[in-house]
Amino acid sequence: MGSLLQDLNLVPPSPSSSLTAAAAAAASTSSTIIATDGSTTEAAAALLVPKVEPKLEPFDVETPIYQPQQPQDPTSSSQDLFFSSSTPNCFSNSQLTPPLSQSTSSEDDNSNNLYSEYNRISELFRTAFAKRLQDQYGDVSVVSDPDSRAIVPVKEGDNNALSSVVVSQRPKYQKRSSELVRVTDLGLEDQRYFRDLVRRTRMIYDSLRILSVLEEEKRRGERLGRRARGDLRAAATMRDCGLWLNRDKRIVGSIPGVQIGDVFFFRMELCVVGLHGQPQAGIDYLPASQSSNREPIATSIIVSGGYEDDEDSGDVIVYTGHGGQDSLNKQCEHQKLEGGNLAMERSMHYGIEVRVIRGIKHVGSVSSKVYVYDGLYKILDCWFDVGKSGFGVYKYKLLRIDGQPEMGSSILKFAETLRTKPLSVRPRGYLSLDISNKKENMPVFLFNDIDNDHDPMCYQYLERTVFPVFVITNGSNGTGCDCVSGCSDGCFCERKNGGEFAYDDNGFLLRGKPVVFECGVSCKCPPTCRNRVTQRGLRNRLEVFRSMETGWGVRSLDLIHAGAFICEYAGVVITREQAQIFTMNGGGLVYPNRFSAKWSEWGDLSQIYPNYIRPSYPEIPPLDFAMDVSKMRNVACYMSHSSTPNVLVQFVLYDHNNLMFPHIMLFAMENIPPLRELSLDYGVADEWTGKLAICN
Repeated sequence: MGSLLQDLNLVPPSPSSSLTAAAAAAASTSSTIIATDGSTTEAAAALLVPKVEPKLEPFDVETPIYQPQQPQDPTSSSQDLFFSSSTPNCFSNSQLTPPLSQSTSSEDDNSNNLYSEYNRISELFRTAFAKRLQDQYGDVSVVSDPDSRAIVPVKEGDNNALSSVVVSQRPKYQKRSSELVRVTDLGLEDQRYFRDLVRRTRMIYDSLRILSVLEEEKRRGERLGRRARGDLRAAATMRDCGLWLNRDKRIVGSIPGVQIGDVFFFRMELCVVGLHGQPQAGIDYLPASQSSNREPIATSIIVSGGYEDDEDSGDVIVYTGHGGQDSLNKQCEHQKLEGGNLAMERSMHYGIEVRVIRGIKHVGSVSSKVYVYDGLYKILDCWFDVGKSGFGVYKYKLLRIDGQPEMGSSILKFAETLRTKPLSVRPRGYLSLDISNKKENMPVFLFNDIDNDHDPMCYQYLERTVFPVFVITNGSNGTGCDCVSGCSDGCFCERKNGGEFAYDDNGFLLRGKPVVFECGVSCKCPPTCRNRVTQRGLRNRLEVFRSMETGWGVRSLDLIHAGAFICEYAGVVITREQAQIFTMNGGGLVYPNRFSAKWSEWGDLSQIYPNYIRPSYPEIPPLDFAMDVSKMRNVACYMSHSSTPNVLVQFVLYDHNNLMFPHIMLFAMENIPPLRELSLDYGVADEWTGKLAICN
């Protein structure tokens, strides 16, 4: 690839600035190190590694990263596993044990009491640990032999027990590199490659997260006290499989494949793509111990308003350093110029830009907030000031670099105003505030501020696909589920879908399938059933807009979650014979069998599980019909074509069971921010406009 990697590790050390001099003066005292032979040595303060005090961002759940339990070596004891680093083993090493001497009866009693207490604590520890495993997995028995040092028993005659434990040890995952680089001059092909890589990685993360939550809820059932943290489990699993991006280099500046305005619902997803490497800390930086010139360098920050002294006006930010806060996010002591604070000052000195991610509270999302990447900022100034609480804090003035696309956080705020007061922010350009004439649950806007084209207003709007009469009559057999309160595990509709539902409780698509059977008119479940998703209609406000690049296009005014249903691709279904006559008369048609099978990529966990098999049931025959959208159509017909789309096609049946005539339902392949154009892979597109000619 034609990218240029600039090595930033060869930057020569700089003269100490006023702030670093103050920090050095504060840490000028030397520390005493006690050697193993009892001697002492003086360690210069300059060799001290800065103390890292990660700051928890507000509204984030303070939960440790999920670490799956792994079987331990049966030859190792619980004391070896947990106390070897802090408690010396005074009984096993005969070389370090002094020779036995004559002792009094009191000494013998003390020794016996010591051994008795040791054995008692060891037995309590073993039984408690095994009981926890037994409660969690149900197939672990407690060791009954008091002389055994194993946590779980090993069957007699099982010669492969030890080797199996060794094989199943937790894999070594790649640690973050200490090499600083800046990626520049990416060609068009390189940009497409990295964008596709990030998209696929995020698809794996979203699919794994949704499945992890569903699996955890099934396993814990009613005992589920707090919500399942599928985001942590998904990140830990991908890390163990080596699927985290940008671990081999620590990138300064833009991350290849990540665009300004990209939205993330979880902090761990930022770590997965390499945008921000700290799960909880607000400043991500290269520590001084790993830096070539022994100075820390900041690479990214998260601005969430967690400090009362922060000032955020968009292009200009006054960012407060971390440290000195209590559990209630109140400043309780002075901050120190160390760790991330010192890294920010050093980045300012060297002129190194930092990535800025803003955390914004968002109602209706799967998490309490969203994280938006807003681009690169320069650190212009740094000073020590007295904060509002009366304690000293470090402040940094950041200025956004010119020439970048509009900030994603600004677009989110603008879209929020459009949803409620569209004419107040865009008084000109609206041709209609709802071209569906209230046929949809949500209004479909029509906007054109480029030319006088009013073409979308000339068609009859269809909210659902119109099928021939014989499809409905021949495809209705009257079979359905008897779930009065909603479908549950083991019901008839679950078996029709191959033994698993296609959606989770939030209506997100779990895995793409050849066809999905939703509950129909013959089912007794209510409209709120988890297996009735696409038939409920629109959930987001969509807008048909005029573009100089793609003609007519479609975008959303709402933030769309990955895996969420968007809308149906509606038209009038005609048979192959009718399509041939229609084509002879010069009409344009849409052929569903030409849509790219992107459904197979959603939920594809083959990189996680080597034995993963793509769903092939229920099977669907080759589609042999066309859709006429020349007179009647809906909003989906204006979506642009792309070979790397953000929308996929999933075939669905609910009002009939004729496999040859499914509904064409559209789902989001990624988190789609507001006002970002929606795109489909039609399979065949016009070479000049990259869009179906019938929709131009």
